[in-house]
Amino acid sequence: MNALSRSLDDFRELMRRDQVFDLVNRSARNDTVDMSHGVALYLEGITKSFDGFRALDDLTLYIGDGELRCIIGPNGAGKTTLMDVITGKTRPDEGSAWFGSNMDLLRLKEHEVAQRGIGRKFQKPTVYENHTVFENLELAMHADRGIMTSLTWRLSGEQQDRIGEILELIGLTARRDTEAGLLSHGQKQWLEIGSLLMQNPRLLLVDEPVAGMSGQETEATAELLTSLAGKHSVVVVEHDMDFVRSIAREVTVLHQGSVLAEGSMDQVQNDPRVREVYLGEEE
Repeated sequence: MNALSRSLDDFRELMRRDQVFDLVNRSARNDTVDMSHGVALYLEGITKSFDGFRALDDLTLYIGDGELRCIIGPNGAGKTTLMDVITGKTRPDEGSAWFGSNMDLLRLKEHEVAQRGIGRKFQKPTVYENHTVFENLELAMHADRGIMTSLTWRLSGEQQDRIGEILELIGLTARRDTEAGLLSHGQKQWLEIGSLLMQNPRLLLVDEPVAGMSGQETEATAELLTSLAGKHSVVVVEHDMDFVRSIAREVTVLHQGSVLAEGSMDQVQNDPRVREVYLGEEE
C-alpha cells in the first residue's frame, strides 16, 4: 500500500460520520443544512447495482464545505450514478448520503434535494432559448412558479441587483437582452450555471462543463468555477485533463464504482494504479 492509499484510508476513518458525529440525531429533519463541522457531503458505503452490474461499489467520499473537487475516471467508473445518488434521482442499494451533518439525502425526493441547496448542471445545457438571458435568470429565481407568472412578477430592487450580480459573474452582462438561443455553446453553459446560482445552492454539481467549448471559453469557465469555491462547494466531473489541472485543488479518481485514489493532480497522475486503469499505462 503506497503513502497516498494510507493517507486516504486514514482520512476516511477520521471523517466517518458515525465517529465524528455520534451525538447527532440522524432522524432530525431540518430545512437548514448544518455545515458547522466543515463538511458539505458525506457518502459512506454507497453501493448500487443495475441488472447485476455494480455501478457503485462501497463508495465513500467526503466533500468539504466550500471545496472545489474534481472527479475523474474512465467511462463506466460510476461518475453519473454518483451524481444521480447525490441528487435523489437514484436510490442506492446500500450506504448513507448526508448533506451537511443533519440532512439525510436518502429521505428526500429529487426536487426536495434541489430545494435544500444542491444544484446540478448536466453536460448538455438546458436553457429557455426563446427567452432572453435576463429572463432565464428571472425564471430561475422563481423556479417554483409557472413561466408566465414568473415573467409578470414585479421584481424588487434587491432581486434586480441579484440578477445583475449573476450576469457579471457569468460574463453575460452585455448579452442580458439577447435570446438564449443565439448564445454560443459556452455562453449557454455559463447561463445554466448562472440559473443554478440564482437559487443559491450550497453544493453545485457540474458535469463536463467544457465539452465542446473553445479555448477562450474553457479558460473563462475555469475562472468562473474557481471563483465559486469558498461560497459554494463545487464538484466537477470532467474528462479534459488540462482543464482539471487548471482548476483542481483535490482530485478523486473513480474506478469500477469505487474511489481508487485522491489527492492533488500530480499525486493521482503519479499513482501507478491510476496510470494503469485510467491512463492505460503499466509499470
